[in-house]
Amino acid sequence: MSTNSRPQHGDISLDALAEDVGNLRDMVLQQGARDTLQQRAFDQLYAELKQYKEDFVFQMEKPLLLDLLLFHDSLSWFRQSLSSQEMSPEVVADSFQYLVDEFLELLYRRDVTPLEGRPEFDREIHKVVKVVPVGDAAQDYKVQQVVKRGFARGGRILRAEEVVVFRHQPAPSDDPRQNSR
Repeated sequence: MSTNSRPQHGDISLDALAEDVGNLRDMVLQQGARDTLQQRAFDQLYAELKQYKEDFVFQMEKPLLLDLLLFHDSLSWFRQSLSSQEMSPEVVADSFQYLVDEFLELLYRRDVTPLEGRPEFDREIHKVVKVVPVGDAAQDYKVQQVVKRGFARGGRILRAEEVVVFRHQPAPSDDPRQNSR
């Protein structure tokens, strides 16, 4: 065997090993460059998505906000008219009703409708805020007063109607337990 020949470790020469290490280093550098490009692309996509989301929310809210601004203008006009005492009490009442109607129209445009009043308590649409005792059993669970009107959107209750309800309470002489003593 010749002493001038290159040393070999198994069947792989050191030159081949150095070449393989160089190739691996190049692959790692290329992968790092691809990762950097990929990260930049993700960052750009995320920024675009965030912008689209903000624009979408703005575009969805814009019609409602414009309606609210118009209503604000009406309220400002009403306040100014009241402070300058330009209106008679009848005109004030009519103007106030106009504001209520204008606000209901704003709700209608958003598919929000007032609940239809019902004479008897219905737990699906009513929320009892007060109970009034009554001696007449026929009045039991009847709505005495609507405190706050309820609203729905698309068949779903947004706010239950707050009501005062009659509850029958028999007089002591009507109670069968009292008579049996």
